[in-house]
Amino acid sequence: MQEKGNISIHTENIFPIIKKFLYSDNEIFLRELVSNAVDAVQKIKRLGALGQFNGEVGTPLVQVAVDKTAKTITISDNGLGMTAEEIKKYINQVAFSGASEFVEKFKDAKDANEIIGKFGLGFYSAFMVADLVEIQTLSYQEGAEPARWICDGSTEFEITEGTKTTRGTDIILHVNKDSEEFLEESKLQEILDKYAKFLPVPIKFGTKTESIEDGEDEEGKKKYQDVEVDNIINTTSPIWTKAPADLSDEDYLNFYRELYPFSEEPLFWIHLNVDYPFNLTGVLYFPKLKNDFEMQRNKIKLYSRQVFITDEVKDIVPEFLMLLHGVIDSPDIPLNVSRSFLQADSNVKKINNYITKKVADKLGELFAKDRKAYEDKWKDIGIFVKYGMISEEKFYDKAKDFALLGNTKNELFTLPEYKEKVAPLQTDKNGTVVYLYTNDASKQDAFIQSANKKDYDVLVLDSPIDNHFINQLEQKLEKTSIKRVDSSVADKLIEKDEVNEHILTDEQVKEVTTIFEKAITKPGLQVEVVALNPDELPVTITMDEFMRRMKDMAAMGGGMGFYGQMPDSYKVAINGNHKLVSKILKAEGEEQSNLAKQAIDLALLAQGMLTGPELTAFVSRSVALI
Repeated sequence: MQEKGNISIHTENIFPIIKKFLYSDNEIFLRELVSNAVDAVQKIKRLGALGQFNGEVGTPLVQVAVDKTAKTITISDNGLGMTAEEIKKYINQVAFSGASEFVEKFKDAKDANEIIGKFGLGFYSAFMVADLVEIQTLSYQEGAEPARWICDGSTEFEITEGTKTTRGTDIILHVNKDSEEFLEESKLQEILDKYAKFLPVPIKFGTKTESIEDGEDEEGKKKYQDVEVDNIINTTSPIWTKAPADLSDEDYLNFYRELYPFSEEPLFWIHLNVDYPFNLTGVLYFPKLKNDFEMQRNKIKLYSRQVFITDEVKDIVPEFLMLLHGVIDSPDIPLNVSRSFLQADSNVKKINNYITKKVADKLGELFAKDRKAYEDKWKDIGIFVKYGMISEEKFYDKAKDFALLGNTKNELFTLPEYKEKVAPLQTDKNGTVVYLYTNDASKQDAFIQSANKKDYDVLVLDSPIDNHFINQLEQKLEKTSIKRVDSSVADKLIEKDEVNEHILTDEQVKEVTTIFEKAITKPGLQVEVVALNPDELPVTITMDEFMRRMKDMAAMGGGMGFYGQMPDSYKVAINGNHKLVSKILKAEGEEQSNLAKQAIDLALLAQGMLTGPELTAFVSRSVALI
């Protein structure tokens, strides 16, 4: 038997185009060919189970072999095999049914995956690394004869009688000069680990040496001998394919260690398993995160029928859960997935919503089941919860019952609990409940203590994401305002009906204002004399809450660029009722000036704003005053 022919396409430049567009992703040839081999093996198993194949199915196996001398890579399976007629049908025609359209529509395309998926070019990805591809195959069908197909990358092929004596298919790639890196075993091992690590059929790649027990020596000690065994590179039944009831905590932890060998143990995990209205399985882990909000993207791996697709899952997994680790597997997502597919496919949106719901349900369950354990984890999971509440409306609706707020006394409260706690003392004259917070308890200690003296509670919101979280809470919580504790003096943080009376006359207020304005050398400071409790500090420096928040958001790239360009502006609140102010009024000349400067510098020092020559001058002045 010998037959020559042309692949059923209407152009002869298909292979150069394939190579050109797919060049940057040329390693996927191995994924495509191994996946095809696995499919062939699974199909023969199914036919055997259905009674449509009465022969010996044997032990399922796919083999990858490399011969550096011959410059070949061979992918072998003991699956269905093909007849010569099937080769003509599946290799020569079906794979290129859309070739003409491909050439016209995608000659300017940039998404290689989309090209492969749309036109079924999986097998032909072999020509990205080979200048000659050979198929040796023997079909499972009774009386079938072996067949050989060969193609040199042109549109011409040749079919002859094959030499294969066992059922299955061998794909032999004669590697081209530009792709000889793939003749290195380490390179192939790396690609197999990436794409085939969890395929459902054993993948053999060479052999390895193992030590096995070999009786005992004369002293009764165990003896070992080295033997060569098959190097099976994959786990055929990863945990996401099993029922949660059949798995222990150690199983989940071992799988995590296999995926992320140098990471800390995860906090907990969620096992995903749904088959309607879409198919999805997987395991998502909550890792320990530092409070500096380090974004560890690309830690979730997407699979389709246990074949690795990508770790760029932005359109499948909600943005806030990109911080999670783990695996999701959906046969509804094709191997050669493209961004345009993900954005257009209705199942992807359903998967996104399902994952959001599962995460929210798991967190709610943990909170209800063991609040103490949940609170212990809050430092690590708080960033997930806050990010989710900001970015996903549906998640916010669930999370408002288990999101926690922590204060400077290390107490934690749910949102309803906290409002109930502070409302009696922290409601202003307009009926608005005012939450106070610090983003740096050490630096703002003086302000916290002043607030505590009035029995005000102070929250700790010190994560970079908290600026956005605060805005979200103010929008969602009815009649609630949130202010940083150093945005004003304690008496003014929460406006009450009762006010402190000035002990200074109007003329004295003007005089104090002038004295302190002359003493200020730092730009952007505006003096205001206010009537405060005599026990409050004589001078306090604050920044307006709105202005500070806008500048913080501008610094984070939050679209407030106008505010980011504005110079810093601070209020210098002079406590007209403090005895030091009265002393400054009575002083004269240089003494008065030095006292005013000293009071301002102390306030600047408390805010961490006194540096350089100003700090040196303050130290010298302090020594002189002592």
